[in-house]
Amino acid sequence: MSFTSWQFGVFAAVVFAAYYLPQVKSFQVQWLAFASLFFYGYGQPELLPLLAVAVIGTYLFLVLALQNRKMWLPIGIIFNLALLGFFKYKFLFIDSSAPTGLAGVAAVDFLLRLPLPIGISFFVFHNISLLVDLTGQKEARPDLASVFLYIIFFPQLVSGPITRAEMFMPQIKPKYLADVPIVEAMKWIVTGFFFKLYVANNLNTMTSYLDFPLYQTLDPGDRWLLVLLYSYQIYADFFGYSSIAIGLGLMFGYRLPINFNLPYISRSFSDFWTRWHISLSNWLRTYLYIPIGGNRLGRARTSLNLMVVMGLGGLWHGAAIGYLAWGLLHGLLLVVERPMLSALEALSRHTFLGPTVTALRVLVVFGCVSFAWIFFKLPNFDHATSFIGGMFADHAVGHSDRIYRSLVLIYTLPVLLQHLVPWGRLETPTQRLQPYLYGIMAALALVEAGADTSFIYFQF
Repeated sequence: MSFTSWQFGVFAAVVFAAYYLPQVKSFQVQWLAFASLFFYGYGQPELLPLLAVAVIGTYLFLVLALQNRKMWLPIGIIFNLALLGFFKYKFLFIDSSAPTGLAGVAAVDFLLRLPLPIGISFFVFHNISLLVDLTGQKEARPDLASVFLYIIFFPQLVSGPITRAEMFMPQIKPKYLADVPIVEAMKWIVTGFFFKLYVANNLNTMTSYLDFPLYQTLDPGDRWLLVLLYSYQIYADFFGYSSIAIGLGLMFGYRLPINFNLPYISRSFSDFWTRWHISLSNWLRTYLYIPIGGNRLGRARTSLNLMVVMGLGGLWHGAAIGYLAWGLLHGLLLVVERPMLSALEALSRHTFLGPTVTALRVLVVFGCVSFAWIFFKLPNFDHATSFIGGMFADHAVGHSDRIYRSLVLIYTLPVLLQHLVPWGRLETPTQRLQPYLYGIMAALALVEAGADTSFIYFQF
């Protein structure tokens, strides 16, 4: 059930209407957990047992780890990583079209044929956060309903933001309609729908030509253009989802973490990863980078740790060489820039050279990030390298007339304005204009929405 479907609109309205009724006040947590199960099972009810196994299994390991953290915490983490590994990476080792050799074992064959559960990467990371955060505290263990709500809260269930347990669990308490920041929530929701429907969906009409074999019809100029457009599209798509999720969370009394902070004006690659998919970056830093040594063990080990974390972060998105290459490329960029950061920051503070140096840094980071998106968009490594080859030499087969250059600025302008206009300095005027701006965004999202497409991060 997509956020942009009418079915979701009906679902969210019914859940919200019942949530604050006096009769539901004493079991709001259970109501939201039930609604989240319905949301997840809508269209794929066969995956509900798997979700139940993941949540109940994690809860049992939490109970055990609260008694013996040293023994049961690692087992609980392995349990969740095994779920993720089996469902997401099994076909790296098993040919899906070949006999399994276990044809007589119906249960095994059934498991192998199960589709990839939507959002498994996100709820497994929630499970691990729950185990690590709560077993490190001395507070009483949460009840099963609260654990279910934290892991499967429907606004964040399938594409995040990834909320740490220590931030979400304290918010589980009775909620009152009078406390809901309705205006703030609606701003997030309208912004999210605008960026998804108007920006991302319309750009998708053009960037679909990045896919194999359509890109074979593109000349070098169009390939470079589409790489830039995909940068804007994936940002608008994921920022849109995250904004809707934050707004929905506020409607039910839960504040989810901000997931994006103008990533395309980053001055360094480390800066980019404090602005892009912030909840994933924080998760990887907290639960992987720091535990394996972080930057505490010397330059060589720091470089290795960065490569390992970014490589695994790439593979987290999917079992494909392209995702690994995307992650390793970002790791390499982080390693290469690290010794130069101090000098670059000093130049950026220079009275005369500062603005020019800063602008060049932003352009270099944006250009490299955009180039790396090729491996993300084309996770088949051969397709990605073939596309890149055609960026530097004309390999076009036939001709495509579908790249409407006149429409490029129309659909990228919202992202450009969001990143480049210093809204903070225009606070008073923009406050007066806000009702009109949000009205325009809502109208464009309704009447100029692009062809309906699923959110990019639904596949993860």
